[in-house]
Amino acid sequence: MKRITAVVLLAALATLTACSSDSGDSKADSKPAANSSAPNKGAAEDAAKSAGLPPEPSGKTRDALLAALLDVNPALIADEEDAIDAARNQCMAINGKAERLDWSAQQRFSSSAHQVTEAEAKHINTALTEFCKTA
Repeated sequence: MKRITAVVLLAALATLTACSSDSGDSKADSKPAANSSAPNKGAAEDAAKSAGLPPEPSGKTRDALLAALLDVNPALIADEEDAIDAARNQCMAINGKAERLDWSAQQRFSSSAHQVTEAEAKHINTALTEFCKTA
């Protein structure tokens, strides 16, 4: 029984050694392969833009966006980062000419502290129109 185990192990080892032998150019194989699972930032940005997602606003654009949402209801910007994310995501619906824009604005901007009304949702969509054109 021990001989059979030894023979099987030797055969397996020989197979592994044969698989790792190289008949080609060893310099080409010595380079690490590019990690194909690493995200390509440029491609991701292009895909987001084509989906209607505007870039993360900064400076005056960010201030203007927050001011427009503040004008609708101060509760909308209680968490500025959430408000910016909701606005950018709503732009995908606006730029994609989705149906039920007001409903999606209500869903995106409502929180446990404030439920967005239909009137507020309409105002949000109007306020986002200019910002969404940057996508």
